Amino acid sequence: MITIERVTISGGCHCGAVRFEADVPKRVTVLDCNCSICSKTGFRHLIVSHGDFRLMQGAEVLTSYRFGTGAAEHLFCRICGVKSFYQPRSHPDCWSVNVNALHDTAGLEVTAQSFDGRNWEQARAALD
Repeated sequence: MITIERVTISGGCHCGAVRFEADVPKRVTVLDCNCSICSKTGFRHLIVSHGDFRLMQGAEVLTSYRFGTGAAEHLFCRICGVKSFYQPRSHPDCWSVNVNALHDTAGLEVTAQSFDGRNWEQARAALD
């Protein structure tokens, strides 16, 4: 049986009002998306199952934004405006954590994969 080494990561928004932790494999692939919102905000997607993610503080300061199909729920800190994680439409059973919102990535081995969010349906199909 192969054991996948896991690490606990932590992160949050710029002002510190929103904080989270998650348990993830030590070796992760993040998606670098070129869609309109990700390219403007520098969001790099680390997909984390709902069960492995813990919101430690800040639920009361999160504000929601939806666009396009409305399936994704973008969650921003209403104090500083940073989106440190959100509910993506591509993975409805997971959160998408912004690697750029992590406190430290020293424990992670990160590989980046391009995701053509401007052609979302084809890019999503290619993930399967």
